[in-house]
Parts: sequence; C-alpha cells; structure tokens
Amino acid sequence: MNLLQMFSFPFMQRALIAGVLVSLCCALLGVPLVLKRYSMIGDGLSHVSFGALAIAVALGFTPLYFSIPVVVLAAFFLLRMAGSPRWNSDAAIAAVSASSLAVGIMVISRTTGMTTDVDSYMFGSVLAMSRADVALSALVSAAVLALFVLFYHKLFAVTFDESFSRAAGLNVDRYNTLLAVLTALTIVLGMRMMGAMLISSLVIFPALTAMRLFKSFRGVILCAAAASVTCFCTGLTVSFACSTPVGATVVCANLALFLLACAVSALRR
Repeated sequence: MNLLQMFSFPFMQRALIAGVLVSLCCALLGVPLVLKRYSMIGDGLSHVSFGALAIAVALGFTPLYFSIPVVVLAAFFLLRMAGSPRWNSDAAIAAVSASSLAVGIMVISRTTGMTTDVDSYMFGSVLAMSRADVALSALVSAAVLALFVLFYHKLFAVTFDESFSRAAGLNVDRYNTLLAVLTALTIVLGMRMMGAMLISSLVIFPALTAMRLFKSFRGVILCAAAASVTCFCTGLTVSFACSTPVGATVVCANLALFLLACAVSALRR
C-alpha cells in the first residue's frame, strides 16, 4: 500500500492533522522547558491529565473540556513549586505525578465499563480521534502557536537570564506562567495522541536533538519543530505499515533521530 492510499482513509487524515499540530507545539515549548530545566513539569502535567481524564470519564463529562482547566491549575501549582527555594521541586513534582496516577487508577478500579476509554488516554489512540477532537486540537494549537510567536522575544529573554529580564523590567512570573499554561494545553491535547506515559517524550526529544546540532536559540527552535513533525509522520507511517502502536513508534523515531544527532555532533568534535 502506497502513501497516497494510506492517507486516503479519513482516520489517517485526522491523525495526521492533529499529530502534526500537537507535535509542532510540543517541540516549540520543549526548547524553553528543557533549557530552564522544567522538563519534569511536562511529565508531571501528563500524569495530572490522566487522573483528570479518568475522573471525567467516570462522571460522564467530556474528557478534554474537563481536563484543560484542571491541568492549567496544576501547571500554576507545579510552577510555583519549581520556582520556590522552600520546595525540593523534583521531589514535589514526582509526588504530584505519582498521586495523580494513583487517583486515576483508583477511579478506574472502582468504575466498570470505562477501562478501554481511559487506556486510550494512558497509552494513546491517535487513530481513534474524532472530528471534534481534531477541531479542538486545531483551535488550541493555533492559539498556542500564535502566543508563542507573539511573545517569542520575551520567552527568549526569560529562558536564558531571568535576573537580567527582571532588571530590564520584564514581568518574569507572567511569562513563566504563560509558558506553563501553553504547556498544559499542549499536554492535554497530546494525551489523546501519545498517552500519559509517552507524551513528555514529544516535549523533550526534539529539543535535545536540536541542541546537538545547533547553538542559536532560533536554530534550535526551527530544528526541533522540523524534527518533531518529521518523526511523527515517520512514526505514523511505520505504525500503519507494521501494525505497531502509534505512540511507541513515534517515540522510537524520535530516539533514532536523537542518536543520529549525537553521532553527528561527535563527528563534528
């Protein structure tokens, strides 16, 4: 089966559109998160999202609409912990992450007939996305991309030197909060595609790959975006051809590209 035939199926078209948009958002946000050492926040938010989705399904709410405000609030909370000297931020994020997973699993164990639905959010089910899911993904992704481009220079300044940014009159807390909210929205969208267990890899791998190849912030941003979209399209195609899980195949594609970038970087040196 050639690529044109593969993408003639409506479910593959929906998966491609949503996947490319979410991958692009994850890559753009991943660069400042990794540089600021906030990458664990993405992992923690994915587990919070899983717990929220489990509760939403149990209560009969629309999962995405219920999860977005919950995860945004969690982003504020985790950001405060990460920036506070009174907290061991890694331990606090790990505690929130484990607690959220535990709540989600408890809800699943006490509710019948919902295991399959929640499993799709835990391990990803991009091929099962509906038109409404794709429309919501497109809307939120457009908002994330627009805000990232609009505040690009502010995020650049806050990422590399918070002290200088404060001295220059920038409201650092506001832009850190913006970054956390955009990450929360992207994580919730990516849950449907990659699942709680794998979505953080879509934030981290493209940034790490790009940093092996480029030194400038703009170069890393553009390379991460291209790498993320390429790996998703490759993973989706290989998954369909070989009947492997989409999320895991996309992560393996990202891992392969990262190892290749490491090899190229070593040869340069």
